[in-house]
Amino acid sequence: MPTYQFEAMDSTGQEIKDVIEAATQEEAQATIRQRGYFVTKIAVKKARKDAKSKAAGRAAGRKGRSIAIGGVSSKQLTSFTRQLSILQDAGLPILRSLRILENQSKPGRLKNSLMDVCEEIEAGSTLSEAMGKSPKAFNRLFVNMVRAGEAGGALEVILRRLAEFQEKAEALKRKVKGAMVYPVVVVFVAVGILTFIMIKIVPSFQKIFSEFKLPLPLMTNILIGVSEFTLHYGFLIPLIPTAIWLLVKLLRKFEMGRYGWDGFIIKMPVFGQLVEKNIMARTTRTLGTLVSSGVPILEAMNITKETSGNAIFERLYGKVTESIREGESISKPMKEHSNLIFNPICAFFWAFFVVGPLGLLLYMGRLRQRVIDDLVVNMVDVGEETGELDTMLYKVADTYDDEVKVLTESLVSLMEPILIVGLGLMIGFIVIALFLPLIALINSLTGGG
Repeated sequence: MPTYQFEAMDSTGQEIKDVIEAATQEEAQATIRQRGYFVTKIAVKKARKDAKSKAAGRAAGRKGRSIAIGGVSSKQLTSFTRQLSILQDAGLPILRSLRILENQSKPGRLKNSLMDVCEEIEAGSTLSEAMGKSPKAFNRLFVNMVRAGEAGGALEVILRRLAEFQEKAEALKRKVKGAMVYPVVVVFVAVGILTFIMIKIVPSFQKIFSEFKLPLPLMTNILIGVSEFTLHYGFLIPLIPTAIWLLVKLLRKFEMGRYGWDGFIIKMPVFGQLVEKNIMARTTRTLGTLVSSGVPILEAMNITKETSGNAIFERLYGKVTESIREGESISKPMKEHSNLIFNPICAFFWAFFVVGPLGLLLYMGRLRQRVIDDLVVNMVDVGEETGELDTMLYKVADTYDDEVKVLTESLVSLMEPILIVGLGLMIGFIVIALFLPLIALINSLTGGG
């Protein structure tokens, strides 16, 4: 499909220069008029530059590039999307908008990607095609929504929806991370205090007990054993969580291992419900945003599947996609395939983290629980019947966002007394274990006197 370069004037008389992709020149002019512009000049844009100018452009572009490792953070991408949406609402040409944002960006992956996108657009590519060639900056969700906006002639509307979607997702992420700060800090401080007691305090008391050859109670022997282990093998303590993390990383390389770990995470006690609701809020909002933007339902399902970040939901949306291809609705397969299937890796994690046989019993009981409840299924069914699927998905996402907020606040409120009581019990155990022999020693000395 050829690309046309045009000059036009908007309602205020401002000159507009941009490019548009269309099958014919008449179709391009019609699309430009629909945008509210009066065409003054239009011609087919040459897609290729001569070798010298192309090489010179690339060399100039490389000079402004910096070394970048990794991708673009969600916070950066959210800010970029909102700024691009504002510039498009103001009526600026897309290439000029991108150049403005490129100049404002700090050196890094985003700035480099914007340089590449501008070069691709100048060479005749559409915005979605150019962004699709920079996957480390713009994921499939972003590219497909931009493509839908270009096809419908409403890029500024799509960018606004995408910015709102990213801002809500970022706000939810910040809320969950903020809720975890307090318990993590308390745990680290508690571990530091207990380690100091085991290394410095307990050995001093142990010397006193050995000098007087006192018979030690069970609590004291346990405490001394823990102290000796910490003193001689304390370097192994940080290796334990590291080894568990490496094991999980290794198992997640395989499909069965990934399904087992992700199944354990969303059904684990206390925090599992928070993770599950968070994923539900994100995936339903993603699907609703794609559907409302005009992305075909099969493509929307595939993108939602890839962005879910959990093997359980990937399997669920994959089954729903297969059923849609066979002519079924969304709600029916969503209900049928929302049950967990038995996984030996998941059973291992339940037995390892939740006290052996008790963990296995809890796991077998959780297999009956569906990932998607009847509320979601019924709302999706109503949305399909009324043709308001995107609206219903937004309502589901809003409902789960509120539940995540309430659950997060409840967990934070619950974690504070639990951590204080747990730390108090550990300190109390240490005090009692150390003072029982001292009391016996004082009694014996008093009796002897």
